[in-house]
Amino acid sequence: MKLAIGTVQFGLEYGVSNSAGRTPANEAGRILSRARSAGVDTLDTAIAYGDSEKVLGEIGLNGWQVISKVPSLPDGANAQEWISTNLRQSLSSLGLEKLDGLLLHNADDLLKSQSDSVIAGLQQAKSEGLVKKIGYSIYNPDNLLELTHRLKPDLVQVPVNVLDQRIVTSGWLGRLAEMGVEVHVRSVFLQGLLLMPPANRPAYFSRWQELWQRWDSHIVSQNTSPLAACLGYVKSLPDVARIVVGVDNLKHLEQLLSAWEVSRPLGAENFSCTDRNLIEPVNWTLQ
Repeated sequence: MKLAIGTVQFGLEYGVSNSAGRTPANEAGRILSRARSAGVDTLDTAIAYGDSEKVLGEIGLNGWQVISKVPSLPDGANAQEWISTNLRQSLSSLGLEKLDGLLLHNADDLLKSQSDSVIAGLQQAKSEGLVKKIGYSIYNPDNLLELTHRLKPDLVQVPVNVLDQRIVTSGWLGRLAEMGVEVHVRSVFLQGLLLMPPANRPAYFSRWQELWQRWDSHIVSQNTSPLAACLGYVKSLPDVARIVVGVDNLKHLEQLLSAWEVSRPLGAENFSCTDRNLIEPVNWTLQ
């Protein structure tokens, strides 16, 4: 099972299509129980996800592989101490003795003047047996050459979806696999934007109307759902180890599991877009 559960909704209100708010703790517990019974074994979380780690720790994580992330390094901070302190906070909140993966939430921390201290902090956590794999989360492949020269990661998390195919078209997905790096992908639904009915898309996105028309027509012509189409694309990428999907509620999880079973490879070349105002949510201006 390639699916992994992203837990940002357990601690924050997150996503352009999220109208329900933060997931209640008891619902989060039901989600994890059902996901585990379906063969899902990996959770993605972070200190920056509000109370997510605390909620997970209260539910209990026996049998789960857990990946967490170190918050961005503040200016002037001692990087090695910052990583150690935040890691131990995560372990305490999660009720775990070790993590399966620890990532830099901001990979650019490796490019700062304290990069040697950042690397030392990650390697120390691994050598002490507190984490199994170390790496970083990226937002685009632009700096991957320099990043991998600074630190060859065990694990990298990257955004991939039918619109944002940069990690594939740049050749970096294959290169990372050749390097023995485990790749987890996120943003498969682009914060839910790719799943929204046309009438519900915020006005900001109307400038890409021609692209949306092609996407909507494809869904109809293939007699599929946006959910299955999105999953089918990333599911077909052979060098992806885990596909991180955020889940709001148990019904949403059931829909995901059903769509996963019927999803099939999607020829997505026609949907690839490099306009960062669309494919990078940090650039969205929705007000």
